[in-house]
Amino acid sequence: MTIRSQSLVTGAQLGPLLRGARRSLKLTQAQLAKRVALSQRRISELELDPGSLSVAQLLTLCNQLGLQVVIQEKEARLQDSEQHKGEW
Repeated sequence: MTIRSQSLVTGAQLGPLLRGARRSLKLTQAQLAKRVALSQRRISELELDPGSLSVAQLLTLCNQLGLQVVIQEKEARLQDSEQHKGEW
């Protein structure tokens, strides 16, 4: 699975993304759990309900799955600010 860029709007969208990344690396939940010092059950819970995922856990999981977290303004806001340049 190749993920170039994925915008998330809800926390529920994160679970399938993490699961897909794990599967693309051919890792079981138990193998990933061992790498990040969590239980297999916790990995399963996070894939099903990522709302309880801490920022530290998210960053650790992303690191192990070859993903990165990027925070930026929404594109609509960027476009609006470009349109209004020079109006000051």
